[in-house]
Amino acid sequence: MNSPSGLRTSVGSRMSSRGEISRVDHVDRMRDHWWWRPGWRPGRHFYACHLSMVRHTSLVRLVEAYQAGLRRLSTLDLIPPGWLHLTLQGIGFVDEVADSEVVELTGKLHDRLVALTPSVVTFHRPIVRPEAVYLPADPPEPIRALRAVVHEVIAGVLGDDRVEQLPRDAAEYRPHVSIAYSNARQDAEPIASALNNVETEPVPVVLDQVDLLRFDRDHRMYEWTEAVPLRIGADGEDRCPPGPSGRSSRF
Repeated sequence: MNSPSGLRTSVGSRMSSRGEISRVDHVDRMRDHWWWRPGWRPGRHFYACHLSMVRHTSLVRLVEAYQAGLRRLSTLDLIPPGWLHLTLQGIGFVDEVADSEVVELTGKLHDRLVALTPSVVTFHRPIVRPEAVYLPADPPEPIRALRAVVHEVIAGVLGDDRVEQLPRDAAEYRPHVSIAYSNARQDAEPIASALNNVETEPVPVVLDQVDLLRFDRDHRMYEWTEAVPLRIGADGEDRCPPGPSGRSSRF
């Protein structure tokens, strides 16, 4: 069955505990996510403002429940808890952004974000897209508004010509948390069917922190080596949460 977005809906959709039909929408075919996008090469690092999700234990459990249903599929790279994130706004390659600009960005982002109010979004059923399996955030509007604020700060420091532009149609940005990346060309239906057999409940998440990350993608995963947590609507000094290595990290 086709959905309004052009995705298909897997057969045999399950019923939630609330009596609602739970569907997994999917494309027909998937492709390898790990092609080298313009500017990327082995060893090159990138700055971005994303939302690390490792602190949100209920969301991590939701992701792990779906990943358990996908674990037998070698054509998917499952994302470990430490690297779960919601993509927000790119900044630029590390070798193209001066250290002084990063310091200025960090301070100005802090000042803007601390004046905002954290929003709450919900994650539940996944979607299978051409290169990834992800959990869409509902509603998307608060995250689109947050991205606009972050984009404005970055453009103010680096200039409009050096910042990734926002889409003309805000709906083109679909906030989500990926749970797996495709590493091959493959049919999506078996993946959607496996996900459809997983029973879960919706998970609300309070978005109270943006993370300024420095990361690479050398090992078929987005892995950050440095992170600055920037609290949303928080008073007092920001604190660094432990990273995947168990150590806090700052620029």
